[in-house]
Amino acid sequence: MATLYTHQDSNIHRTWFLMAVFFVVVIAVGWGVSWYFQDTVILYIAVAFSLFMNVYAYWYSDKIVLRMAGAHPVDRESHRELWNIVENLSITAGLPMPRVYIIDDQSPNAFATGRNPEHAVIAFTTGILGILNRTELEGVAAHELSHIGDKDMLISTVVVVLVGFLTIISDFFLRISFFGGGRRNNNGEGAQLAAILVVVLVVIAPIAASLMQLAISRKREFLADASGALLTRYPEGLASALEKISSANIPLRRVSNATAHLYIADPFTKKQRTGFFHKLFMTHPPVEERIAALRGNKIEDR
Repeated sequence: MATLYTHQDSNIHRTWFLMAVFFVVVIAVGWGVSWYFQDTVILYIAVAFSLFMNVYAYWYSDKIVLRMAGAHPVDRESHRELWNIVENLSITAGLPMPRVYIIDDQSPNAFATGRNPEHAVIAFTTGILGILNRTELEGVAAHELSHIGDKDMLISTVVVVLVGFLTIISDFFLRISFFGGGRRNNNGEGAQLAAILVVVLVVIAPIAASLMQLAISRKREFLADASGALLTRYPEGLASALEKISSANIPLRRVSNATAHLYIADPFTKKQRTGFFHKLFMTHPPVEERIAALRGNKIEDR
């Protein structure tokens, strides 16, 4: 029978699997390019880069995400009510008090990040603080604390760094395959190999996107909603908060497809989601379904 504990273990296993896939893909690309250019140094660089990025993603991914979001830390004195809400809910959940960050943005939203509960962070936008009352804000904080307790934020944060750098390294190898020479002969073997390499590297981008989609399941939002409602003992608080957040329809100024899945609600507006590329990264279930589940006191198996 699945429990919150098996869900936590599953998220940890997914994180290690994702890091292993990243390691193998980068080395495979490095081997192909080193063979093409007849230079084993490129392979050594790929191995070193892959190892470095796995370690870096685990230890520093939260700092990268916070910087990308433009978040800054606050204390009890500057945001007493918010601090007390997070502190009281942390005690109730049996979790260490996470650091609290604020994003100066009128779009109402929030997210959790960090490699483990001891190094967790919850970030709130100024917009969400402006439109929610205390019970609604408690519902949002409880939702994010549930992600921390379920260890969702580890895989959510690591995937941002690994997929982003995989795209960068693929683009780099793609460029040098065009301009750097390589194995060439009069029969056009070099051109054929370059074409094959281009195809392989171009395929990496949608694979990376698929990895993100597989790693960030829609179920995690429903589970966090349910866990958050149990924590506050008041599902209506989070349901009402989600209604206000979705009705605001204000996009975040600093957000990308790589970090969108971290937020409690889709940070893009419906107008921004009209393109295929944006729809590819829609990791949030419909708000209407989440609200219905909360008000029905059940979470459907989706």
